[in-house]
Amino acid sequence: MKPYLYETHLHTSPVSRCAAAGVKESLEYYKKLGYAGVFMTNHFIDGNINCDRSDPYGKRIEFYFSDYEKGVELGREIGISVFLGVESSYEGTDFLIYGLDKAWFLKHPEIEDMKKSDMLTLMAQEGAFIVQAHPFREAGYIDHIRLFPRHVHAVEIYNAGNRDHQNTMAEYYAKHYGLIPFAGSDNHAAALHTVFGGMESDTPILDEHDFIRQVKSGEMTPFHHYTFS
Repeated sequence: MKPYLYETHLHTSPVSRCAAAGVKESLEYYKKLGYAGVFMTNHFIDGNINCDRSDPYGKRIEFYFSDYEKGVELGREIGISVFLGVESSYEGTDFLIYGLDKAWFLKHPEIEDMKKSDMLTLMAQEGAFIVQAHPFREAGYIDHIRLFPRHVHAVEIYNAGNRDHQNTMAEYYAKHYGLIPFAGSDNHAAALHTVFGGMESDTPILDEHDFIRQVKSGEMTPFHHYTFS
């Protein structure tokens, strides 16, 4: 195990409608487990967000970032780094997006009306690092599996919420398309979640852009099947 562990896929309440734990509970849990940091990747306004979809775009963006902003402050208090990620959705197909900030999203309301592949292309051009999350997941809310190998940099080859064969297929997909292997826990429930995945490194990451650099260079690698009691 490398010394610095990072959770890359975390949902919190109230922003993610499906999350069962809040920011404080989640951060205190990861601090207790010895993580160096977490990326808060709540469901974006195109996914399972807990807000009124008829609200103005700017109001929804402000709400979306409220858990992250609360997390940054609390992280400073308790001694765990909190970084920003976004989970964008397209009819059950999900993407983890790193490297864009609140100002960028406020500036680009047009993304709501863009075809998903065009949105991902724009984000990548603007410096985002894009991961297809749990690409082979099967669930009632997913009509069919969609793959976007030309619009992502990486693939979540391990997601703690997936069955083993779904992660195996994701790893096969990443390998044969030359995409960076990635992992995350997809934690929605803090301490009720006991199997983990994420990215680890020998040196701490400074910010989201340093994270992207380390992942692309291979300095950060996926970990999975870690359990904590």
